[in-house]
Amino acid sequence: MSETLWEVYAIKYADRNNRTRVESFILDPAHDQPHAMDYFVWILKSEDRVIMVDTGYEFDEAKRRGRPIQQAPVKAIEALDLTADSIDDIIVTHLHYDHAGCLADFPAAMLHIHPVEMAYATGPCMCEDALRLPFTGAHICDAVTALFSGRVRFTAEDDVVADGVTVHRIGGHSKGLQAVRVKTAAGWMCLASDGTHYYENFLKRKPFPIVVDVEDMLRGFDRIQALASCTEMVIPGHDPLVTSLYPAFGQSGFVWRLDGGPTGTLPDGLLA
Repeated sequence: MSETLWEVYAIKYADRNNRTRVESFILDPAHDQPHAMDYFVWILKSEDRVIMVDTGYEFDEAKRRGRPIQQAPVKAIEALDLTADSIDDIIVTHLHYDHAGCLADFPAAMLHIHPVEMAYATGPCMCEDALRLPFTGAHICDAVTALFSGRVRFTAEDDVVADGVTVHRIGGHSKGLQAVRVKTAAGWMCLASDGTHYYENFLKRKPFPIVVDVEDMLRGFDRIQALASCTEMVIPGHDPLVTSLYPAFGQSGFVWRLDGGPTGTLPDGLLA
């Protein structure tokens, strides 16, 4: 049994409020209603190790895609008294631009990537515009450069990154997407990343429209729930509800502490 308990922090570096529900849910009847999206990276801290989950994207990518950010993730982690050199490992849940857009900002960290994701992002599927859209070539080159520098560890379907931190391939949204299970004082937490963008995706079984395999995505909804001690301990990749379920940390206004468990409750309509 794991003995290491981890501190877990969500750092919000961007948001998009000019979205509608059609961008979040397949076949949603209220398709034209507003539906905001938050962008996070996550920090795991133990007594002697710091692990970052995903790296977000930076200002150049924000300009190219017309999706502004409030602060670069490498700068935002300073709110936790961290710098790029503080990060020992980065779990790359998948290689989409908003999760692997700042790999170059952490040149000393070991990257934990699923081999299916690397093969997908560098293979024939990237000849298709519709499949290539969430990726940016320069970010994939950063991952390949890290590989040739000896800084990539390829993960298994279910793998251990550290005592109390495991990764599990979910697929669905991207072929090699992996979720992160973390032991905390409040129990097992599942950082689902884009295994579910919102609580509503998995609780109402509404797939997200950017999807490689809908069947895998639906099976993934079951898996991420099984990995967490309770529903609220599943942390979606982009849901603003996280910032009301969990307490703010410090004075920055963009950091939330997750490892103590939720202090709020999910709306009744999601649990019905």
